[in-house]
Amino acid sequence: MIKIQIPATSANLGAGFDALGLALTYYNYIEMEECDKIDITAADGLDIPTDERNLIYISAKDLFAVCGKKLEGLRLIQTSNIPMARGLGSSSACIIAGLVGANKMLGDPLTKDDLVDLAAQIEGHPDNTAPALLGGIVTAVFDGRKVHWVKQEVFTKLKFVAIIPDFELKTEEARACLPKEVSHKDAVYNLSRAALFSASLLTGKFENLKTAVDDRLHQPYRMALIPHCKDVFDIAYTHGAYAAYISGAGPTIMAIVDESNQYFAGKMKFSLDNAGLKGWQVKEFHIDNEGTKLI
Repeated sequence: MIKIQIPATSANLGAGFDALGLALTYYNYIEMEECDKIDITAADGLDIPTDERNLIYISAKDLFAVCGKKLEGLRLIQTSNIPMARGLGSSSACIIAGLVGANKMLGDPLTKDDLVDLAAQIEGHPDNTAPALLGGIVTAVFDGRKVHWVKQEVFTKLKFVAIIPDFELKTEEARACLPKEVSHKDAVYNLSRAALFSASLLTGKFENLKTAVDDRLHQPYRMALIPHCKDVFDIAYTHGAYAAYISGAGPTIMAIVDESNQYFAGKMKFSLDNAGLKGWQVKEFHIDNEGTKLI
């Protein structure tokens, strides 16, 4: 049986809407093998689809079809640490798990580039799927058929602190609230900040990150769907975060923090509890530079 480790991801990184994403040291684990029926279980007892609606199964079946093969059945055991519908790439982790596992079962007929392209076609955009597969921070452009991507491994003294609400926000809802058109001024605003983010992160100019994550394309609209979002941003900055942004479609808020700020998570949780947000979780991660791997 193949066992796969797939990282969570944080997409957009503020201004890099649908183009930037990074992998985190927070993982789902999948065990899978071909069999003559669909046999899907959750090792952690979570309520997951156990039939052909399962996204891992769908992705594996798609890869088999691309290779001219038929997937008769699949034995699948899921351990899902990445919370669903929280902006941490849970669906992308399932897609990548299915593709990587199916590719391995067939003897690796598809290249890494092929897998990046196929994952984006299934998901619709590569900002989560590409870093989930590749690791590091990934800049990607999807032209509808092919993903043009660059992965950069990041070795910094930074922590990425996920502030996870006790409610879900479906990606479809978070996308539906966005305007269909934006002004030229707002487009330039985002372009400059997305470029500043990558350059500042990789060169250690962390003082730029607060400006770099500011955005006019999605965050102002999605904040209305995330109660207390602005308050959480303010609390994060009060406790010394370099930057705070909505992770993916939300509702998780990600804070970028210096490693030397060792009590940030504890202070953040204390302040959230005092603000009446006792159900919110605070989890610390680093960047995962390896991406999905067999274990």
